[in-house]
Amino acid sequence: MSEHGSIPDVPSIYDDDDETSSGKSVVRIASVAALGGFLFGYDSAVINGAVSAVQTQFDVNAGILGFAVASALLGAAAGAMTAGRLADKVGRLRVMQLAAVLFLIAAIGTGIAPNLPLFILLRIVGGLGVGVASVIAPAYIAEVAPAHIRGRLGSLQQLAIVTGIFLSLLVDYVLANLAGSSQDVLWFGMEAWRWMFIAMSVPAIIYGLLSLTIPESPRYLVASHHIPEARKVLTALLGEKNLDITIDRIKRSLASEKPPSWRDLKNSSTGRVLPIVYVGLALSVFQQFVGINVIFYYSNVLWQAVGFSEADSFKITVITAIINILTTLIAIASVDRFGRKPLLLIGSSLMTVTLTTMAIVFSTAGTNAAGQPSLSGASGPIALVAANLFVIGFGMSWGPVVWVLLGEMFPNRIRGAALSLAAAGQWVANWAITVSFPALKDVSLGLAYGFYAVCALLSGIFVVRWVMETKGRALEDMDGRTTESAVYPAGAGAQDRESVR
Repeated sequence: MSEHGSIPDVPSIYDDDDETSSGKSVVRIASVAALGGFLFGYDSAVINGAVSAVQTQFDVNAGILGFAVASALLGAAAGAMTAGRLADKVGRLRVMQLAAVLFLIAAIGTGIAPNLPLFILLRIVGGLGVGVASVIAPAYIAEVAPAHIRGRLGSLQQLAIVTGIFLSLLVDYVLANLAGSSQDVLWFGMEAWRWMFIAMSVPAIIYGLLSLTIPESPRYLVASHHIPEARKVLTALLGEKNLDITIDRIKRSLASEKPPSWRDLKNSSTGRVLPIVYVGLALSVFQQFVGINVIFYYSNVLWQAVGFSEADSFKITVITAIINILTTLIAIASVDRFGRKPLLLIGSSLMTVTLTTMAIVFSTAGTNAAGQPSLSGASGPIALVAANLFVIGFGMSWGPVVWVLLGEMFPNRIRGAALSLAAAGQWVANWAITVSFPALKDVSLGLAYGFYAVCALLSGIFVVRWVMETKGRALEDMDGRTTESAVYPAGAGAQDRESVR
């Protein structure tokens, strides 16, 4: 892992043609690491069931409410930028445990926060945990995953995220039902919405404890000169076969590396940022600009706004989360078989159609006595079907595949710094969409979904033109023609091509 980055410039520790390297131990270790994604998803979506209650509790307008909901994303951007450097200093496992502690503090703190400023501050603390978890899980997995199943193991991060989203929404639904509504008192004089946050302390503790059961990254151990410990980990993962050769390969790779820096993202001759960096950043931004997190942060508010009860809105949201999990499983089964690019194109097409449908439905909706949009006749079912088909399109493509691509697509020399920038861009884009939706919703839901539909259409065009296929390629192979053909148009100069190597 680089000083500035998310995924390390890691040599594969496997013979990539050796199918036996995908043992149960690798899957188990990767699954534990991916639990950080579970908390990532839980913390991101738990606010859904509490949005209305927070607005009432602290008496805030739509703009301030949007900032309060999105504040965790500011912490996530900061966490993503710092996790790489910290993991190089103290190890991958210590950073996982730090993320668990941050989640625990945020869970209890937001649940008992007496005022909005403290609530926002603790949401940012939780966001730091989200950012750290979003980096450390794919980083750790990349250091232990063989190429032939790297897509599937990398997709475990997204599966954990959507499972965390589902469980948080389910907890929100159960607690609101027990209390009568999210704003009613549940236990010990505290409202249900507060317990929604406090409940996150349970998976935070579990994540911290399970991180004690997996080994440290062998690459980090070699880099920190703990060769006997690295030998034990590699023996457990790979057996005794070619163990000395494997350790020597890691040593030679580390010895040949210079500390990466932000300067590596530019062509040394022209001073321009390398095109592949823009590709990674654009993938991150498009993933958020299609509006997926509007569904998971604001769906309760949205469905209530168009006439559904709070109880029915909770049910719809939970069903949507289940659909998200199932479609992520489709992606995991498909990503190493069909490739990354076909899944992205299918997803972009389905999202464009469904978001356009929602834009039309909401732009033609009537209004009720309170001035809120009201869906009558077939409009309500059409909007529900379109919203869930949108989630299917995202869940089988842009959700997991972008995470996989960001871990694969960059040349070794710039992988860390480029991924750091892409991760930060993703969180900033997420923040922009999240903070703008409440005010945009008050202007026109049709306008909001129309914008997301345009972004979905542009995402497909972008994939056709700029995104490379990385299926089955070792990380080291991203330095060659695969990268060049995806990034550079015909006739690009040799000097630009050489600069990514």
